[in-house]
Amino acid sequence: MPRWDRQTDVLVVGCGFAGAKAAIAAHDEGAKVLILEKMPDPGGISVCSFGGVRVAKSADAAFNYLRRTNGGTTPDDVLKTLAKGMQAMPAQLAKLARKLPVELSNREAHGNYPFDGYDTFAFVNVESIEGFDGAKAYPHVRGAPGGRLMFRFIEMCLEQRGLKPLTRTSAEELIVEKGRIVGLVARSRGKRLAIRAKRGVVLACGGFEGNAALQKQFWSEQPVLNAAFRGNTGDGIRMAQSVGAGLWHMWHYHGSYGFKHTDPAYPFGIRTKRLPDWLPGAGPRGDVRMPWILVNRRGRRFSNEYDPYLQDTGARSLGRYDPLVQDYAALPAWLIADAEGTKLYPFGRPTSNERGIAYEWSADNEAEIESGILQRASSIEALAQAIGVPGHELASTIEDWNAHCASQRDDDWGRPASSMMPILKPPFTYAAVWPIVSNTQGGPVHDARQRVINVNGKPIAGLYAAGEIGSVFGHLYLSGGNIAECFVGGRIAGREAALRGRG
Repeated sequence: MPRWDRQTDVLVVGCGFAGAKAAIAAHDEGAKVLILEKMPDPGGISVCSFGGVRVAKSADAAFNYLRRTNGGTTPDDVLKTLAKGMQAMPAQLAKLARKLPVELSNREAHGNYPFDGYDTFAFVNVESIEGFDGAKAYPHVRGAPGGRLMFRFIEMCLEQRGLKPLTRTSAEELIVEKGRIVGLVARSRGKRLAIRAKRGVVLACGGFEGNAALQKQFWSEQPVLNAAFRGNTGDGIRMAQSVGAGLWHMWHYHGSYGFKHTDPAYPFGIRTKRLPDWLPGAGPRGDVRMPWILVNRRGRRFSNEYDPYLQDTGARSLGRYDPLVQDYAALPAWLIADAEGTKLYPFGRPTSNERGIAYEWSADNEAEIESGILQRASSIEALAQAIGVPGHELASTIEDWNAHCASQRDDDWGRPASSMMPILKPPFTYAAVWPIVSNTQGGPVHDARQRVINVNGKPIAGLYAAGEIGSVFGHLYLSGGNIAECFVGGRIAGREAALRGRG
């Protein structure tokens, strides 16, 4: 038996939405809770998100939708539990906010695809927090204001309960006694700590978007650029595997396409500007325009550049291996726009949660042209030469595209008509674009009680998982769905761990 440096009832690894919610739930069940966070600041990628918690009017309708989008990769009881949690979540969040200077809102927002149940969904957001300034509270964070608002709300809930994460403390190895997880070994500011967890350990330490070596084993396309956070290096996945956990959904990452910074010191890929999601059959808002197309190394378009939920499936077409050339024909792909399109809005949207990282994309794209992230060519011929594609192919592609724009029909790839802009006026802007991972979905299998399941289909006693470490999403993603499962799964994991072994 190890010599314990610290003891607690429930030990939570990671302090994003899932870990914080697990800690709150465990505390509210009467457990003593310790939260470990390996980074200097809590928040993970949660604080970079849009901050909307997906909720549902009907659990049955939500289940029907989730079941369809998961393609049989997640058991029904797990999805039903998430759906029920989404229905209950508005009341639970309102209860948490009751004694805080927090204003919540609830707005209807359909699912991303017209599957049965798509119209049951909504978002709960934090509209405002009295006296809160996100830029001052989180100066190291680049992302949507909603993520900072929601994370501050959850931090306030932790503070109400006297819960403060032990930062700069990384979990390294789970400790097993008689087949049960009883604690773990951590490293805090260079010191080894053996921490006993009397009732359970909750892994809520995210996925593996910060681990390129692990990605190479599960994703055929390379490289895939990390969008926002280097702290998610698959630590929880490794620890769960070491005690026999099964894995699921390792291929599925949530991501689009974007740019490499020309400064090698900047560690993140930069996603293209996020345009509103749209519903197939209904299309996007009529005022939404995307001024670029993408071409591969043949100089041809190869996809709809504006998928209905671009943040989930936008990267997939870049990852097709072309047997005819024995390579990936769209790694990198080339983004092309004309002079008028380049003026429309900033092409990039940097996100990050790391001290010392603070990049803002310019409003008119001129700073990025100056730095070389974007480049210019005076003619289609010069553009073809610059990106190394056959000139006649590129000229034909742009001619075809302009004809599609004139007819308002993209017969090649089905891009929505309202998004289409011709490429006519030089100079032409171009840039290499790559797959970008916002977050991963794969990791240890868990059941409806958030218990980690081993390779033989049995729960590992004392071990729980919540959030994006082993997400339920295994085929198509629901926007805001990871935040929903952070809140729903975190609450379940924290309660289950707290109630386990309580005397």
